[in-house]
Amino acid sequence: MTVLLLGGVAGLGQVPFALPWATLAALALIMWHYGDVARGWPAFAVGWLFGTGYFALTLHWIVEPFQVDVARHGWMAPFALIFMAAGLALFWGAAFALARRIAPGLWPLVVVWTGAEVTRAVVLTGFPWALIGHVWSETPLVQIIAVTGQHGLTLLTLGFVALCVTALRAARPRRPVQLFMPALLMVAGGVGWVMLDPGPAPQAAADAPVIRLVQPNIAQSEKWDAELVPVHMRRLLDMSGGGAVPALVVWPETAVPYLLEYSADVLEAAIDATRGAQLITGIQRREGERYYNALALVDRTGQVAEVYDKVHLVPFGEYIPFGEVLGRFGIGGLAASAGGGFSAGSGGQLIQIPGVGMAWPLICYEGIFAPQVAAAPTRPRLLLLITNDAWFGAFAGPFQHFALGRLRAIEQGLPMVRAANTGVSAVIDAKGRIMGQLALDTAGALDIPLPPALPPTVYAQTGDWPFIVLLCGLLSGVLIRGRSVSD
Repeated sequence: MTVLLLGGVAGLGQVPFALPWATLAALALIMWHYGDVARGWPAFAVGWLFGTGYFALTLHWIVEPFQVDVARHGWMAPFALIFMAAGLALFWGAAFALARRIAPGLWPLVVVWTGAEVTRAVVLTGFPWALIGHVWSETPLVQIIAVTGQHGLTLLTLGFVALCVTALRAARPRRPVQLFMPALLMVAGGVGWVMLDPGPAPQAAADAPVIRLVQPNIAQSEKWDAELVPVHMRRLLDMSGGGAVPALVVWPETAVPYLLEYSADVLEAAIDATRGAQLITGIQRREGERYYNALALVDRTGQVAEVYDKVHLVPFGEYIPFGEVLGRFGIGGLAASAGGGFSAGSGGQLIQIPGVGMAWPLICYEGIFAPQVAAAPTRPRLLLLITNDAWFGAFAGPFQHFALGRLRAIEQGLPMVRAANTGVSAVIDAKGRIMGQLALDTAGALDIPLPPALPPTVYAQTGDWPFIVLLCGLLSGVLIRGRSVSD
């Protein structure tokens, strides 16, 4: 139970708590305890329990979608949280057991644990949410990901804690501060260097295009209510007008409650409301038997100029894994082509927005995947993310998702335009600074000049490959050391 609770303390480093020093303290205590744990199942149990506590706290928002229709789905909420937390903790349990088997000491654990975080970011389409390195998202230290990427920050975090714990263990019962202080000063110097990097936010150019974010704040339980749909549309239209005509108006994911094929009149009304501004909106569309979660660019005449279909769908939320295969065996309703969910788009598509520039479109879940954001065929002018976070309550989920969007901007050195149904909608500059935002659970519109893009960051040019090579090299070194110890 103590280890489980300690995992919960480690989770306090994540948004919305944003207490990274609590994470460092919990990591230090678990590493100290790890040094006395036997090989095999005891090591696995420590890692698994610690991970279960961590993910139970950081991902507690997973119960929110089941509260939209409590009568039908509420009973599933605790099971969803338990299975999610315990399932993701298997990666940590395996890391603890494997590292203990390879060699004694904390450095094998640091390397294998980091590898486990990389693995859970890609296995079964991946879930790179609440990675250990994300605890620095609200601090200047997060700027390092422009060089290392998020996994590199995880390695640095675990390595620093292991250094401190190793020094304390080696110094006992002597004066541990003599060994701890050099490590502390080294990290303080690194943080100081990073703090110099962000600098003051640059002013947008005088001719920078103005982006209007529209946040209708429609509760998920009401979003598809046929009687309320006209009310919701009127709210969107009313908030899209007024003031000077912007270069672009952005509505959130699935803002238009009709299929694209039947939305011509609505889109023309939208352009009328904006007095001729271009519009980006989330909308669903059908092609044969398949449905797509899409983003559409509507030009100044009300015509659809470009369409982007979401590529990285949410498992069990937007599609059922292996549903198409099961459909071939007569198990109907699970395949997207049988109306059981969305189909994935082809991807790799930039959208040219006249007067604004080339945009790399992302829909909701796609914004958490650094490799996908880095995979643009050419460097865009901005990242454009639309989402509907109404599913995830008003506490941890929306704010964690927003923080991940800021990370993507920093990694790429590109501004991000983010429109969310219930919030947080914002324009984020290329250093992750918020240039303007609409608070969670508020309805409104906001005009913000588009910040400049920076030169490509190291991460934008290399992606995760240098780190993966480094990690493989470290793992090889750990294996060689483990073999020599066993011999």
